[in-house]
Amino acid sequence: MSKTIAVANQKGGVGKTTTSINLSAALAAKGKKVLLIDTDPQGNATSGFGIDKNELDNTVYELLLGECSISDCIVKTETENVSVIPANVNLAAAEIELIGVDRKEYILKNEVDYVKDDYDYIIIDCPPSLNMLTINSMTTADSVLVPIQCEYYALEGLSQLIHTINLVKERLNPQLQMEGVVFTMYDSRTNLSNQVVENVKSNLNQRIYNTLIPRNIRLAEAPSYGMPITKYDPKSTGAESYMNLAEEVIQTTK
Repeated sequence: MSKTIAVANQKGGVGKTTTSINLSAALAAKGKKVLLIDTDPQGNATSGFGIDKNELDNTVYELLLGECSISDCIVKTETENVSVIPANVNLAAAEIELIGVDRKEYILKNEVDYVKDDYDYIIIDCPPSLNMLTINSMTTADSVLVPIQCEYYALEGLSQLIHTINLVKERLNPQLQMEGVVFTMYDSRTNLSNQVVENVKSNLNQRIYNTLIPRNIRLAEAPSYGMPITKYDPKSTGAESYMNLAEEVIQTTK
C-alpha cells in the first residue's frame, strides 16, 4: 500500500529539503519505490538528486497548470528506486496563475492519484510557507512530517503549522494525519540541543521520532554534488541517521 508524506514547516532552514531528499534515498536503499515531489520554487530537492532544474520542459508548475500529464514530468534519478517530479523558479508564479481556478486545492492530488499505486512512498517537499502549494501538498498527503531544528525558537510557529494541518484535515482532507516530528541539526555536545528536545517532548502531544538527525558536514556537502547522503557518504553519521529514520517510518506504516 502506498503512503504519501508531506515534509512541511513554514520556518526556513530547518532541514526540510535535506530530510525530503535523504529520507527518499534511505527508503529506496531499503528496497522501497519512492517518488519525490518538489513543490518548493527553489527547486533544491530537484538539484539535490543531480537534476538540472533549469533545463526542464515539464515540472510541477506545468503539471499544476494542466500543461502536461504527471507521467510527462516524472524524472528517474541516478539513485535506484527514486524518481522526482522536479520544480524550478517558475513555480513561484503558480499561486497567482491559479487564482479563480475551481478546486485548485486538489490539483496535485488528482494527478498523483494516477500514479500513486506505482510507488511505496511519495514524499512531498513543501515550500517554507503556508501557501497554496503547501495546501495542495497536504490535500495530497496521508500524513505530515515536521522537521524541527534544535534551536531556541524551535516551538515558535509550530502551533500555527499544527493549526493549518488541522484546518486542512477538517475542510479538505479528512484522512490527513500528523506523521510526527523529527529533530534536525542536533548537536549532542550542547545543552541547548538537549533542552530543545526535552522542551518539545513535554509540550507537544505528537509522535516524536527517536532518530535525531545530527549536524554533519558530509550531510551539508552532499547537495552540492547532486547526491543524497546515502550515495555521497554512506558510512557517515548523517547517512546512518536517515537510514534509521527510514526504518522508523516503515515501521509506522505497517
